[in-house]
Amino acid sequence: MIWIATLLVSLTCLILCRCRKKKKLPPGPKGLPILGSLHKLGENPHRDLHQLSQKHGPIMYLRLGVVPTIVVSSPQAAEQFLKTHDLVFANRPPLEAAKYISWDQRNLSFADYGPYWRNMRKMCTLELLSHTKIDSFRSMSCRMVLGRKYMDKDLDDKGFKAVMKEAMHLAGTPNIGDYIPFVGALDLHGLKRRMKVVGKIFDDFFEKVFYEHMQLENKEDKIEDFVDVMLGFVGSKQSEYHIERPNIKAILLDMLAGSMETSAAAIEWTISELMKHPRVMKKLQMELGSVVGMKRKVDESDLDKLEYLNMVTKESLRLHPVAPLLVPHQSMEDCISMHGQL
Repeated sequence: MIWIATLLVSLTCLILCRCRKKKKLPPGPKGLPILGSLHKLGENPHRDLHQLSQKHGPIMYLRLGVVPTIVVSSPQAAEQFLKTHDLVFANRPPLEAAKYISWDQRNLSFADYGPYWRNMRKMCTLELLSHTKIDSFRSMSCRMVLGRKYMDKDLDDKGFKAVMKEAMHLAGTPNIGDYIPFVGALDLHGLKRRMKVVGKIFDDFFEKVFYEHMQLENKEDKIEDFVDVMLGFVGSKQSEYHIERPNIKAILLDMLAGSMETSAAAIEWTISELMKHPRVMKKLQMELGSVVGMKRKVDESDLDKLEYLNMVTKESLRLHPVAPLLVPHQSMEDCISMHGQL
């Protein structure tokens, strides 16, 4: 089924310099010179890959440009890559979108697996996302990341939604520069130019955020947010986290993308499905009325009691996952799966 491929397909880019000779690779389509199988992918690459997997199997080998790629499209195969051999495939390949929008892959989503990624993950887990920190930020609601509510004009004339949508689109669009580097230098589709524009918009915005935080640094009634915590580590000899402003910008963009774009997409698809299924909407309304009532909004403490809402949300994510293709993984060494050598 398409939803299996949509939910669990993982593009796993292998090390480019490996020789295919004498290696038993999974089955897959034959590619063209230089292009490989790029010509088989259209506007919906996750659907195209699903169709190919129906012929070649749940673990499929194909070449995208000069990049040897493994496509995984079943729960059992995904478990091998993401659990059994998770350390082998923990790295990320170099991508132009991550270079220009994520400050040379300094964020958590695209950073190389290694000391830096582990250190940043530890910092976010212990200093930013621990239960104690989240409880201390609770009074600030959605402003916990940047400290205050920013309006569209604070970012750019296009507004937050448009710029974030552009960033997510550029990050998810197959870029020929990632697969055929010598052609990518020509920027035939203008993606690199658009990436640089988006990167500049976010860079200027975060500089403005930093300036405002430093201006309010000595106020007694100030409540620390994510930015304050990370700025406190810059230049500190006592802290184990050695970060600079570009690192903070990359991590902040991760936080914003995760809290804004993915949430908005999930909500839009859920509302759309509810409108097409009045019976489900009526049942959900009855649950909300009995658990929450009509005099207040849904609170976070209500979620454990809203069992039908939880099922509706899961079904919507199954039908319309916010990230049809997972962030690409890159192998760090050879390994053997039940389908052969990878």
